[in-house]
Amino acid sequence: MNAPNLLRSFNFLYFSLLAMFISFLPVYLDVQGLHPAQIGFIIGTGGFVTLIAQPLWGMISDKTRSSRKVLLTLLLFSSVIGYLLYDSSSYPLLILFAMLLYFFLMPIDPLMESLNFTIAESSGISYGSIRTYGALGYAVASLVTGYVISFFGANSLALLFAGIGFISFVIAWMMPNAPVTGKPVTLSSLKHFISNRETLLFLLLVFICSIPARMNDTFLGVYIRELGGSTELVGQAFFLAAGSEILVFALSFWWMRKGKELLTISFSAVFYFLRFFISAWITDPHLLAYLQILQLLTFPVFYSAAIQYLYRIVPAEWRATGQTVLALLFFGISGILASYIGGAVYGNFGGKTLYLSISAISFLGMLFGLMLYRVYGKRLKDTKDAV
Repeated sequence: MNAPNLLRSFNFLYFSLLAMFISFLPVYLDVQGLHPAQIGFIIGTGGFVTLIAQPLWGMISDKTRSSRKVLLTLLLFSSVIGYLLYDSSSYPLLILFAMLLYFFLMPIDPLMESLNFTIAESSGISYGSIRTYGALGYAVASLVTGYVISFFGANSLALLFAGIGFISFVIAWMMPNAPVTGKPVTLSSLKHFISNRETLLFLLLVFICSIPARMNDTFLGVYIRELGGSTELVGQAFFLAAGSEILVFALSFWWMRKGKELLTISFSAVFYFLRFFISAWITDPHLLAYLQILQLLTFPVFYSAAIQYLYRIVPAEWRATGQTVLALLFFGISGILASYIGGAVYGNFGGKTLYLSISAISFLGMLFGLMLYRVYGKRLKDTKDAV
């Protein structure tokens, strides 16, 4: 099997693990009887762990010049810890194993996304043709996990997680190392990267748009259950959300336009606003689940445009750094605020107030994106024309 196909398989399996962790950890904690504030505390603290773990493992990957060995190490520990997490019920153990899984599982994402983009470029194929399989894996795993919890109980996730983790390990073992740039990422290059005004404003835009998305990821399952929905319905909701991404990622080569990334991000923020504003007024859990189909106009559009814009404004040797920073913003810093603040808002004021709040943040993201497009969009177009 060639490198792109192995990477497609790995995307499918890794995002299956992410679905079980990101989407269903809150549900699992809810089943164990934890309060929304306690759920928010665990996931928010996991964001702090991610802030440390992703740069650390990225630096190890750069120093060893072997992303494959790092992936194998991370997958081995993730599989074991994931089993222990979903086999636990006491609050201290849930905190411990969740933190460890954040430390080993989440750093795989930026390493894998860097592999996706690098191998896509070297193979002459689109990034979306590989990343599509991640969306497919997330969708299938979300649906299956919901039914597994319903029929076999929440603790059955332990064997399912460990099994998928083992298969991922085998696929990663077969994958070759990705080509690396001549210049390794250093702390000085990171300082230079984040000191650029355009880069900082772009990262601020990503941060603003990420907070609502992460709050929804964290509390959607809890909100569906509060409205009377089952864990099967939670799985169906995430299946619809992730499944809708597949075609969007697959056709990214067709709809994505160079120089229009900021406008595209603003477009996705509009539909984030509509999605979350409508969610605030829905009382039927089935309608809330069906509304997740709007994911096709939000996350895949936002994330594809963000990666393309990032790779346009940074030199090749800083791409790995940029990808790590992007992942830290989306899964780390924004996840911390989303979990702590979201848990407090949800616990004190309820799901309706939470969704009205994040819809307002999404609207702010749309306005900020349009402002940046006015400032930087024309310059990017002129640069392209000059070339």
